[in-house]
Amino acid sequence: MDENAARTRRWRLWGGAGALAAVAAVAVLYGIGPPAGKADAGLCPAAAAARSAALAPLAHGDIAALAVDRAPKLAPTIAFEGPGGTKLSLADFRGKALLLNLWATWCVPCRAEMPALDRLQQSAGSPDFQVVAVNVDTARLDRPAAFLDQIGVKALTRYADPSGDSFETMRLAGKALGLPTSLIIDKDGCELGVVAGPVDWDASDARAAIKALTGG
Repeated sequence: MDENAARTRRWRLWGGAGALAAVAAVAVLYGIGPPAGKADAGLCPAAAAARSAALAPLAHGDIAALAVDRAPKLAPTIAFEGPGGTKLSLADFRGKALLLNLWATWCVPCRAEMPALDRLQQSAGSPDFQVVAVNVDTARLDRPAAFLDQIGVKALTRYADPSGDSFETMRLAGKALGLPTSLIIDKDGCELGVVAGPVDWDASDARAAIKALTGG
């Protein structure tokens, strides 16, 4: 993909943020939403709501931007690549709680937050929890690995979506207005909360949230 196409993709990533925000505001103001008991009801087990309830009081301080969903729904279906081009989706991580993070090298806040994500994975990564940081660069695909090597990222598995479709899916689902965007997903694949913008994921507030997520 040439630089002009990549620039267009970047504008698409940020484009529509104002419109989505306006739609969200109208929905809040007028109570627009799916009728009770319809749409996504029943897709997530009761345990997901209990995890969400435990997470909600912890959304303060360094993670005050975390918007917790008290009625969790299945996370959007997104696909990406693992090391060596292995085809993956969120379904491949079922049974493990996740912090899903979408980032790009041209996104300055993303670059700033990456070391904290790496430290979180290093200290909290386990069979029960993983940071899944998915790079969405669509051009100059050598840049992500070079950047991660430069800042000394060692614990994060290097996932990528050079198509950018994962962000587009999240944008259309109303989960992302820009980058970085992070989703907290429980072991049943249910989205418990979303964060728009960078977070110090290595801070004590974030660690407490992850501990509550995994029941540790």
